[in-house]
Amino acid sequence: MREILSDLVAEQQSLDQFLQRIHERDWKLPTPAKGWSIHDTVSHLAFTETFAADVIARGQAAIDEANLTDIDEWTQRGVTEGRSKRYQEVIEWWRNGRADVVDALSRMDPRERIPWVVNSMSAKAFATLRLMETWAHGLDIRAAMEGRLPVTEDEEVDSDSPRLRHVAWLAHRMLPFAFAEAGEEYPAGGIRLQLMGPKYASWVFGPADAENIVRGAAAEFCRVAVHRLDVSETGLKAVGDAAEVALRVVRAY
Repeated sequence: MREILSDLVAEQQSLDQFLQRIHERDWKLPTPAKGWSIHDTVSHLAFTETFAADVIARGQAAIDEANLTDIDEWTQRGVTEGRSKRYQEVIEWWRNGRADVVDALSRMDPRERIPWVVNSMSAKAFATLRLMETWAHGLDIRAAMEGRLPVTEDEEVDSDSPRLRHVAWLAHRMLPFAFAEAGEEYPAGGIRLQLMGPKYASWVFGPADAENIVRGAAAEFCRVAVHRLDVSETGLKAVGDAAEVALRVVRAY
């Protein structure tokens, strides 16, 4: 758990530091997520982290009490709650929630199961899910602020850290679920990912003898997986029919 939790904290701190540079008036700027401002986006992160901490502490009872019959409605609860708070309060709400999650996960075995909104998952996958959400919503916030702040190379909207590997791992791990949700049959031989990460790193996931292969830039694959980029706008390549389906249905949440 040490590696994923270290990277989770680093991803959260990176976004937190970026938020510190945003003027109060800009918290109302719209993000690419329709209907959500920067303020709304951080409220969503805060609400979700607080809920995640409660789920780790109380298990399935916390999910049952949340009455998750409509995911979109549940998601909107956090946005609505945040709109009554000042931006400093929203940041503290997020900080407290995420700290509780990391603290709880640090005492768990990576294989220990945690119930979640759709299915239970391992503690390692749960931590990876939290990193993915931070990264994906961070993309929206940075996009909203593009051209409004002087940025370093590491803060460019399209700049990614090696932590992106966790998002790629999660998206690959969720392919069987993504296929099932789309009514497609996942290939018995699996699907192999051959991705190029930041600084030309080579990331490979899946069976070496898989007939279905997805190749390309990890930055593009991960953005497709979090629905921030359409596959038609990428250079991703699919070998095999199931690999083509994978690019159409892949999801990281």
